[in-house]
Amino acid sequence: MKIHIKGGRLVDPTHGVDRPSDVYLAEGRVAGVGGAPRGFSADRVIDATGLVVAPGLVDLSARLREPGLEYKATLESEMLAAVAGGVTSLACPPDTDPPLDEPGLVEMLKRRASSLNLARVYPIGALTAKLEGERLTEMAELRDHGCIAFSQAEVPLADTQILWRALQYAATFGLAVWLRPQDPHLARGGVAHDGEVATRLGLPGIPAFAETIAVGAILQLMRVTGTRVHLCRLSARESVEMVRAAKRDALPVTCDVSAHHLHLSELDLGYFDSHCRVVPPFRSQRDREALSAGLADGTIDAVCSDHTPVDDDAKQIPFGESEPGTTGLELLLPLTLKWSRETRLPLVQALARATAEPARILGVDAGHLGAGAPADVCIFDPETYFTVAPSGLRSQGKNTPFLGYELPGVVRWTLVAGEVRFERG
Repeated sequence: MKIHIKGGRLVDPTHGVDRPSDVYLAEGRVAGVGGAPRGFSADRVIDATGLVVAPGLVDLSARLREPGLEYKATLESEMLAAVAGGVTSLACPPDTDPPLDEPGLVEMLKRRASSLNLARVYPIGALTAKLEGERLTEMAELRDHGCIAFSQAEVPLADTQILWRALQYAATFGLAVWLRPQDPHLARGGVAHDGEVATRLGLPGIPAFAETIAVGAILQLMRVTGTRVHLCRLSARESVEMVRAAKRDALPVTCDVSAHHLHLSELDLGYFDSHCRVVPPFRSQRDREALSAGLADGTIDAVCSDHTPVDDDAKQIPFGESEPGTTGLELLLPLTLKWSRETRLPLVQALARATAEPARILGVDAGHLGAGAPADVCIFDPETYFTVAPSGLRSQGKNTPFLGYELPGVVRWTLVAGEVRFERG
């Protein structure tokens, strides 16, 4: 299908473009920008007047809950949520049931995702068998079946020798390892940031140094092995400083932050709001400000949704017993826009953190709209606000601390490979 997107404001961070421009799509790719290719005759015209035309968002962490956890969400429901949120490419962590530690499971996930014909799904393979931290998986084989990186998801490796061997193995084959830094012993039993709020509420705490100690160990092992490591979901200001120093030393490290950590802190726990039970926990205001500043100056490379749909029963219980996680696919764009306005960062730079930069980390051809690029497009209204409500979320998980918030950014169309996958009536 040939599509002419006319009258929109094209924002393409990769090429530094932010100007009114028409875009022409054909055969699943961008056929032209500004002017129509010779002989181009559109099968459909999309009027984007007053709207932003941007690359589809690339999300570094979206749990789709299949296989094995369909009672929380299904692949279909979460991929519909993805395109409704303008997300056209997403990485799926390995903490499914069973974990993504065998080629057959990876192939099944890819086949199911492809059959739905919605967003592009990039599986992250398990670093150790069953995520148990004892035996390394056949990472090279998993890579050959489609895994783009390897991770323990939310299961930290307690044995640093195993981590060392994993990084050596990955370096040998040029593989990337994604780690969520947290010392499991220091964090054991904790459910909230170890600060004044947790003390007042009587909640067991997770100190910030549980993260920074793990960051330090990972960076030191990186120096020894030379492995490419991506640090997932930083939450502490000291971690940001450590990564900033590591980048100055030219270590091959990247990192991300969740969109909800840019806006919320321990103060938002209120009176045991279980929607604020997340991993890592919301930390102090100073930590939140450091995360925001780090994302703005590029120390933190990307923002992600850390989408984790949870069933209602697992949230409607006491805070400490509730299951951590928040739905985020449909809120990634609005929360990024809100952050952009609060920091006064130009839109083209803010969108880079959710498009071009995560695509670079994934190593995939996405997040840009130059001629010949995949025609993955998000067309949204940046000036229209909406109120977050369960009925408005397509995800099966309605668990978000932003219920009742008024946020900017309504997606009008999402296109994947030049085909309309979502259209808001």
